[in-house]
Amino acid sequence: QVQLVESGGGLVQAGGSLRLSCAASGFTSRINAIGWYRQAPGKQRELVAAISSGGSTNYADHVKGRFTISRDNAKNTVYLQMNNLKAEDTAVYYCNAGYYNGGTYWGQGTQVTVSS
Repeated sequence: QVQLVESGGGLVQAGGSLRLSCAASGFTSRINAIGWYRQAPGKQRELVAAISSGGSTNYADHVKGRFTISRDNAKNTVYLQMNNLKAEDTAVYYCNAGYYNGGTYWGQGTQVTVSS
């Protein structure tokens, strides 16, 4: 059973920081990459950042320099450090795990609200 559990969301003022966590369980050694996505009301879900099993990272242009994705393999957890948050970062943030066999799984999401 694959499970992804996000945590760390909340309400923060513009300019503030939050750290999101995504704890994975179930066949974690077969995960190719984990990504953070977000979906704001009325908008499509979009990729924010991703990290591969080898540690390679990529970021959406609008979060480069502000967000950092990292992983703790011992804890099977991926983090998203978000600094200098802006009102437009307000969204539900989802964790996604992509497996080598093509399977993909989503977490339940965590709400991030940035007040201006």
